[in-house]
Formats: sequence, structure tokens, C-alpha cells
Amino acid sequence: MKHKALPLIALALAAGAAAFWWTDPLGWRSGDGGTQLTLYGNVDIRQVQLGFRVSGRLIEALVDEGDKVKAGQKLASLDTQPYQDQIAIAQAQVASARATLDKLVTGPRQAEIDQARANHAERVADQQNAELAFERTARLRPGGAVSEAALDQAKAARDMAVARTQSAQEALRLLEEGTRPEDIAAARANLQASESSLASAQTSLKDATLVAPADGVILSRVREPGAIVSPSDIVYVLSLANPVWVRAYIAEPNLGRIHTGMRVQVFTDSAPDKPYNGTIGFISPVAEFTPKSVETPELRTDLVYRLRIVIDQGSNGLRQGMPVTVRIPLGKDDAGGS
Repeated sequence: MKHKALPLIALALAAGAAAFWWTDPLGWRSGDGGTQLTLYGNVDIRQVQLGFRVSGRLIEALVDEGDKVKAGQKLASLDTQPYQDQIAIAQAQVASARATLDKLVTGPRQAEIDQARANHAERVADQQNAELAFERTARLRPGGAVSEAALDQAKAARDMAVARTQSAQEALRLLEEGTRPEDIAAARANLQASESSLASAQTSLKDATLVAPADGVILSRVREPGAIVSPSDIVYVLSLANPVWVRAYIAEPNLGRIHTGMRVQVFTDSAPDKPYNGTIGFISPVAEFTPKSVETPELRTDLVYRLRIVIDQGSNGLRQGMPVTVRIPLGKDDAGGS
């Protein structure tokens, strides 16, 4: 029985090898007499997971799975009342900080300066009266007309009057000099901080609306209105209309026949007579599956390298994961190999 099964196994292996050679999935042989390479791959459309940059309660979701959207189109929104309240608070803080800065820049009013001058004049008069009282008390003390305590009290009143006069004089000088530059700089910094808080609140309000970053098709709708979402939550998954890529592989012996920028044609099973034009945009410098460290010439033929082919815009018939056939025209130099 074993001897009878051997021819069947050999026949099956031969058939498999013939099928592998005929389909040539890795482009080991050129088609059309060496004028082109035929490779096989899959469509790799880019996807984007969309979500809000802020947290909140989802109040509306405007698109559903399968809907086509345009760049900038509104997709969903959060409850904006909390962010509007933050803006109102920030606006009040900006107004207060701006008023404080304007007050410091303008400096004291003339009425305040006049009031300080009048207060200083009053203190000068009080000082003069205190000095006269002290002088009279001092003259009467030797004759015993006044006590030592009265003299001490008059002296203390004179000293206090002098101190009050000096204080009033310094207050007047400060008003006449105006606001210190350091105070103005601090007020200006406070105003800038308040304005930054307002800008941040306005940004948060804007981020409460989710818009499409590019043209595409909604693949999935993950959240529904009423859900509480955070910045890490996914609300929609968007399949981008462009760019459309094809991921294919080429065998190591044919690697020298291609280069980035080469024009290619991509065919699908659903529309074999409608080729899509594209360009080789990337050739991996590393083998996708690396064999053992020392490769014989036979093993080196098993190395494959990944290609990324960028499809021209307007390729609406391609879908995620769709198997495709890639044909790469070769010039005379390319057809001969490297």
C-alpha cells in the first residue's frame, strides 16, 4: 500500500508546484516574455479612530455606519453648557484683570493727589502746633508751673506729629511718582494668564463638536447619544477616501527590477477590465520573513519584501482588504534583472 501511495503523493506535489509556478504569487517570474512583473496583494485603506479631545455627555450623533462624509462635516457633539459656563467665568476674569491693568497704567487720579496734598498740609499744621505746645511747656517747666509728666506728654505729641507729617509726605510722593513698573508688569502678566484661560475655554467649547478630518466613509459608530465619553473613547471609525494603498510582496530575485516611483496597474476580480493606476511608494529594506542567519543561494530566493503602492485618487471601487493583482511594466534594463 505504501508503494502505491508514493506515486499519488509525488503527483500531488508536482501539481502544487505547477500551480504555485503558474500563479506566481511572489513575482518570481515575469509575465509577457519578461516585459512585466505580476504581483498579488490586498487593498490597505487607511482608517482613523475619531473621538473628542474633551469629556462630556454625548447629545447627538449625526451620521451612521456606511455614511459618506466630507472633511469638516459635523459628526457629533457634546453638551456644551459646562464649557459655556467656563467661558463666562474666564471672560469675567479677563475683564477684571484688564481693568486692574488700566488702573495701574493710568496711575492715581488728580483728585487723589490733591487729597494727599491736603492731608500732608494738615499734618504739617498739626506738627507746628505740637512743636509750639512743647516749647511753651519746656519754658514753664523750670519754674515749676508744669510737671515733668506734662513736659513728657508734650514731647511725645510733638514726635507723633512729626511722624505723621513724614508719613503723609511719603504717601504724597508715591502718588506723584505714579505706579511702579513692576506692578504694571505683574498686572499685564495676570491679564495674559486670564486671556489664556479664556482661549483654553473657547478651545474646549470648539472641541465639544466632532468633525470629519477628511473625506471618507463611516465604518462603525461606537457611542450613542446620552453616553458619557472621555478623551480616550472612540466615537466613530472613519475609512479615509484617500490615500488608498495596496500592500504586496515581491521575491528577492526580482527586487532589483523595481524602484520607488514606478507606475503600476492594479486589477480586481470584480472589475478585471478596469485597471487602477498607482505608483510604488515604498519598498521595505528588510525581508518580511528572515531565514536563518547564513543563507545559501537557494534560501536567498525565499526572501520576500513588502511593497506599498499608492493608488491615484478617484479609485472608488477599492475596498478594505480586497485582493488585487498588480502588474508592473518593465523596461529593457528592468526586464533583464539586476
